[in-house]
Amino acid sequence: MIDEDRVELTVVGKISDIGEFDWDACASSSDAGSRPVDPFVTYRFLKGLEDSKSIGAGTGWVPQYIVAKYNKKIIGVMPSFAKGHSQGEYIFDHNWAHAYENSGGKYYPKLQVSIPFTPVTGRRFLTLIEFHDIAQSALLEGLKIIVSQQKWSSAHITFCSAEEFKAGEELGLLQRIGQQFHWENQSYKNFDEFLMNLSSRKRKNIKKERRVAANFGGTFHQFTGEEIKHEHWEAFWNFYIDTGNRKWGTPYLTREFFDYAHKNLRDDIVLFLCQKDGQWIAGALNFIGRDTLFGRYWGCIESYPCLHFEVCYYLAIDFAIENNLSRVEAGAQGEHKLARGYLPTPTYSLHWFENKSFENAVAEYLIAERKAVGEDIEILTDYGPFRKILED
Repeated sequence: MIDEDRVELTVVGKISDIGEFDWDACASSSDAGSRPVDPFVTYRFLKGLEDSKSIGAGTGWVPQYIVAKYNKKIIGVMPSFAKGHSQGEYIFDHNWAHAYENSGGKYYPKLQVSIPFTPVTGRRFLTLIEFHDIAQSALLEGLKIIVSQQKWSSAHITFCSAEEFKAGEELGLLQRIGQQFHWENQSYKNFDEFLMNLSSRKRKNIKKERRVAANFGGTFHQFTGEEIKHEHWEAFWNFYIDTGNRKWGTPYLTREFFDYAHKNLRDDIVLFLCQKDGQWIAGALNFIGRDTLFGRYWGCIESYPCLHFEVCYYLAIDFAIENNLSRVEAGAQGEHKLARGYLPTPTYSLHWFENKSFENAVAEYLIAERKAVGEDIEILTDYGPFRKILED
């Protein structure tokens, strides 16, 4: 019998103070010699964000990793951060922040349990399997203690797993549902077999888009592991900067992160790059999980019709089929993905507010929002590109 009173909670500001072995043991990120289920909760990915100063002082993402120990053994960890803004989260709470501050409160800092800049579903209560229940309860208690002691407004556990979402209600957390568009592999042998499952109109449109993209006047290339060279990162950095300047104002990742990725993350990555007249002109960066390809960043310095669709969506499907991956997660938002075989999929988050009056108001809002999102997913799925049973 485990004595819960003997669980010790601490908060550390550097993942190196926890250590790779203990962190990854709790994250269950990989078995010996196998690819991690979720590359974003690995020690090496989070340390890359720290070492490259993509997170830390001055970024609005300050690590506050919660650690649970039992008999001096680490049994649970949580990727948590003090947030000074709501950027880079992809589950939006700006209206909550405005309402909170209009009522006289201070919304920031808040505690964010997530992977920075990464709208990917995964476990957030990272625990040793044999200590799961007690470690999960301890980590949640630690989360509430931090918010209360620091006099912060709230805690937000975003893009958590479906299992954590279900448990969250029993743990007294508010539940929020969002949606993304994911491609599911139905054991397709090739891209043409996937196309045969689509309506004739959608099938013809995708074929046309691929033909148009192929005629941009250059070539497509795929690189992973040791195939990725410094020149590829230099090119991709230019693409990333261009996209960041247009969409976010300031790119989230520093140039040093890509240098770190070259040394430590190449085996987790596949780059799709486009070359024309000897120059790299566009590309997409993807992370490879054990069962999923995660599309993360796209950028270009020259624009051509349908090139974005080919590089981000169709080449990703090709890669998933070739490598027997079950799905492609192509990032946040984007109803345009529906016509390209990516179906709406729910995403989950959990929330806790120190101010219970405000929490009650948010709870009422979330009831209506969950209903609306659920209806939206049903409608979009019905309008999806796949053949109906009665179609001729």
